[in-house]
Amino acid sequence: MILERVNFVSRWRLFSGIAAVLAAVAVLISGAPEVRAASSPWWQTDQGAVRLVAASDAAGTGGILRFGLHFRMHPGWKIYWRSPGDAGFAPQTNWAGSQNFAEASVQWPTPERFSVIGLETLGYKKEVVLPLTVSVFEPGKPVSLRAMVRYLTCAEICVPYNAMLALDIPAGPETNSRETALIDRFAALVPATGDGGGLRIDRADIAGAAPDQTIQVALAADAPMTRTDVFVEGPPGFGFGAPRVRIDAGGRGALMRIPVSPPRGTGADLAGETVTLTLVSGARAIERRVELSPATSAWAPSVSPAPVFSAVAFAAILGFALLGGLILNIMPCVLPVLSIKLLTVVAHGGGDPRPVRTGFLASAAGILVSFAVLATGAVLLKQSGLAAGWGIQFQQPLFLAAMVMILVLFAGNLWGLFEFHLPGAVADGAAGAGHGHGLGGHFLTGAFATLLATPCSAPFLGTAVGFALSRGPLEIYAVFAALGLGLALPYLAVAAFPGLATRLPRPGPWMVTLRYVLGLALIATAAWLVTVLATQTSFAVGGLVTLLIAAALVALWQLRGLSGRARGATWGVVGALSVLALVISASLTRPDADVDVAVIEDGVWQPFDRAQIDREVAAGRIVFVDVTADWCLTCQVNKALVLNIGAVRDRLGSDNGVAMKADWTRPDPRITRFLADFGRYGIPFNVVYGPGAPEGVPLPEILTEGKVLAGFQRAGGRSGKVRITGR
Repeated sequence: MILERVNFVSRWRLFSGIAAVLAAVAVLISGAPEVRAASSPWWQTDQGAVRLVAASDAAGTGGILRFGLHFRMHPGWKIYWRSPGDAGFAPQTNWAGSQNFAEASVQWPTPERFSVIGLETLGYKKEVVLPLTVSVFEPGKPVSLRAMVRYLTCAEICVPYNAMLALDIPAGPETNSRETALIDRFAALVPATGDGGGLRIDRADIAGAAPDQTIQVALAADAPMTRTDVFVEGPPGFGFGAPRVRIDAGGRGALMRIPVSPPRGTGADLAGETVTLTLVSGARAIERRVELSPATSAWAPSVSPAPVFSAVAFAAILGFALLGGLILNIMPCVLPVLSIKLLTVVAHGGGDPRPVRTGFLASAAGILVSFAVLATGAVLLKQSGLAAGWGIQFQQPLFLAAMVMILVLFAGNLWGLFEFHLPGAVADGAAGAGHGHGLGGHFLTGAFATLLATPCSAPFLGTAVGFALSRGPLEIYAVFAALGLGLALPYLAVAAFPGLATRLPRPGPWMVTLRYVLGLALIATAAWLVTVLATQTSFAVGGLVTLLIAAALVALWQLRGLSGRARGATWGVVGALSVLALVISASLTRPDADVDVAVIEDGVWQPFDRAQIDREVAAGRIVFVDVTADWCLTCQVNKALVLNIGAVRDRLGSDNGVAMKADWTRPDPRITRFLADFGRYGIPFNVVYGPGAPEGVPLPEILTEGKVLAGFQRAGGRSGKVRITGR
C-alpha cells in the first residue's frame, strides 16, 4: 500500500510537471506575435495560388524597387517558363490601374523540362518566384500595384486563369521585408548573363540542311557536370527538342546536339540566325545569345580535359586530409565532445589495458563509419545536382533540434539525474558514452565527435574537401576516409598505448566534480545550438523546443521512483515530447524566413552582394568578405579575436574599406556558388578584394591580425586607396 502510494505521488508529480510545461508551450504558441509580410493576399484556385511579394516594407527614396510574382502549385500541377516549348504559354502581367509605376521587368529562374508523348515543355512545379524590378515615377512616394496575371496551369488537363492582385507599399525608409529572402532565393536561380556562372560555351553552330538540322554546342565547366541540359529560344515558329548530351571522362566538357524543327510547311534555315541558349548543369546556369554559323563537319567539343592528378599529387591531397582531420580534434566545434572523451579516459585509471584498447578502437570505428556516411551523402547530393558542402546539415532545424536533445541527455546522464538502460544498442550508446562502458557507447562517442566536427573547417581541410567535392565518387570516398583517419588518430594512439589511460589515478569521488564540469560543457553547446535554431526559425520555436526537451529531462529524472509499468509510461511521455520537439522544429520553419540583411551590423558589416564587390573595387576600395554562420564556432572565434577588434576593425570601418558578411546559417545558393568559385565547400572562408587583386585573395581558415592585414596590403596594390600600417 505504501509503495503504491509512493508510485502514485511520483506519477502525479511527473505528469503535473509535464502538463505545466505543455501549458507553457500552448501559451507561447498562442501568444507568439504574428509578423506581417509585404505581400498581397493569395489568389486561390483549386490548383494552387499566386500573390505579389515585396522586398521592402516601404518605398524608400530610390527609383527602383524589387518585387516578386509568387506561385505555389498543388502536387502534379505546373506553370510555364517564358518560352514554354511545344505547348502552353508563359505568365503575362497587365499593370493597368497601378499608381507611381513606370514599368516592370521580369527575371526567370531556371525551369524544369517536362517530356510527355514526344512533346517538350519548360516550366515550374511546386513553387516559384519570378523576381520583378519595378521602376517608379516619383521616388519616395507610395507605390500602388494592380496586376492582372494571365497564366496557364496544367497537369493531365490545363486550366487558364486571370488572377487579380493588389499590393500597396507606403512611403518611408526602405527596409528588408519578411519576403526578401524568398525573392533572393529564386533570384539566385536566374541564369547568369555576364561572365562567370561556372560554365562557358566554347563553340556553337548549326549542322545539316533544312528541314533536318541540329544545333551543336560545346560546353565547358569549372567543376564536373551533372544533370546537364540546354533550353533554346530562336526565331518564331522553330521548335527545339531535348538535347543529346555526351560528357567527357573528366566531367568538365560536354557536347550537346539539339534537334531543330522548322516552322510547319517551310524549309527555313537556322544558319546565320541568333538564338538564346540557357545552359544548365546541376545548380549552375548561364544564358548566352549566339549566332549559329554553319558547321563544316561534325566535331568533338574543344574543351580542355580535366586535369590529371599524378599519384604524388593525390597522395599530397590525402596527406592534407589526414592533417586536417587531426587538427579538427582541437577546433572549437569538437571541444565540447572532449568531456565524453575525457571521462572515458579517466574511467580507465588503474584498470585493465584490454578494455581500453577495444573501447578506443570502437570510438575510432564510429568516426570512420560516420565519415563514410558523410561521403555517401556528398556523392548522392552531387549526382542529384544539388549543392554538397561541409557542415550543411547544421542549416537544417530538424538536425539542430536532434543534436540539442542528444547533448542534454548526455549532460543529464553525466550529472546522475537519471540512470537507465535502454534495450540493445541504444542503451549501450546512451549510458555507455557517459561512463565509458560498452562498445556501442564508444562507437556512438566517435560518431558524435564527427557530427560536432562538421561545422568547422580546419587548416588543410578546406583544400582536401574542395578537391574531393569537385571530383568523382572515388576521390570523395578516399579524401573523407583520410579525414576520418586523422580525426581518429588520438583514439588509435590510446588503443596502441593503453598505458596512457591506465596510468591515470583510479576513479574516485573527484570524478563527481569532473562529471558536473564536463556536463556543463555539453549544456553550453546545447544552448549555443538552440540560439542557432532560433535564428533559423524564430525565438518562439527555440523556446518551445527548449521547454519540451527540459520536460523530457524532468520525466527521466523521475524514473528512479517509478515501478515497471510507470517506467514504461514515462518512456512513452519522453518519446512523445521528443517527437513533438522535432516536429515543431521542422513544421514551424518558414522556407522563406527572414534573413535581416538590410541592417549594417555594428556600423561596419553590410550584406553580401557579389555585384557590389566589382563596383567597390573599381572605385579603388578594399572589400573584405566573411562567409560565416551562427553554427560555425571557428567563425565566431575569428570574429572575436581578429575581425572585430584592433587594427583589422579599424581598416574595415574606414572610409575606403568595405566589410561584407555572407551569412550561410540558412541555405543560400548565392553563397554556395560563391564558395564553389574558389573551390571551397565549408566555412569559415574569408577573401579580400582590391585594385591589386580584383579576383580576390583567399585567407586561411584560422585568422590572425597579421594575415588579414597582409591580405589587405596585397589587395590594395599600388593604386589602392587604403594604406595599411601596423598597430
